[in-house]
Amino acid sequence: MAKIARRDELEKIRKSGRILGNVLAKIRALLAPGVNTSFVEEIAREYIIQQGGRPAFLGYRGFPASLCISINNEVVHGLPGNRIIQAGDLVSIDVGVEFEGFYTDAAFSIVVGDGKPVARRLVEVTRRALYAGINQALPGNRVGDISHAIQTTIEREGFSVVRDLVGHGVGRSLHEDPQIPNFGRKGQGAILEEGMVLAIEPMANEKGYRVKVLEDGWTVVTEDGGLSAHFEHTILVRRGQPEILTLSERGDSF
Repeated sequence: MAKIARRDELEKIRKSGRILGNVLAKIRALLAPGVNTSFVEEIAREYIIQQGGRPAFLGYRGFPASLCISINNEVVHGLPGNRIIQAGDLVSIDVGVEFEGFYTDAAFSIVVGDGKPVARRLVEVTRRALYAGINQALPGNRVGDISHAIQTTIEREGFSVVRDLVGHGVGRSLHEDPQIPNFGRKGQGAILEEGMVLAIEPMANEKGYRVKVLEDGWTVVTEDGGLSAHFEHTILVRRGQPEILTLSERGDSF
């Protein structure tokens, strides 16, 4: 169970989160029509290392890159390479950072240039679902309270919630208990305790919720070819309100 209580541990995970928040801000500023995804990968990797961190995804279970770049109908785990970002693409970026043994994880989606109205609406609804889930991450609440808030935010707008992939605890490892589904009922699941660190990450599809993995063994796509969006923050459960750990030094969010 991901729980960080000591002051020195908190400072390390906050530093990990700041590095991650900063790299997300850098990536967001880079995304434009004509940009090569391998260039985005290179910038992210170099920045994380320069800041004393380590790209947490690189080599994790054999993953060959520092970040996931998923485009249009790709849900998660898209591979950087020689793909060129096009005007109107819905691009999702997912990054993890390890700093002195402590991990954080975050993601955002954006429509590059002028995109279809449904793509922009999907991105905005998924972003709202992230914060609806974060607002439920309070001591004494349950995982199901987060899950229910995310699900209702997405489904009431006519989109679907990915069910095969979930949020998770994070801290001393990239993936820890508890699992945090993006669908569920209030009052069910593990009780949240002060000091828990959670990666809350709604994934929403334009059409149906079913997904499949491509032949590369990594890229998860929607089964019906519809668009998909993904947002994620690493947060600290605490009294009053959760602390978002993966903000940039300027406080940039999504």
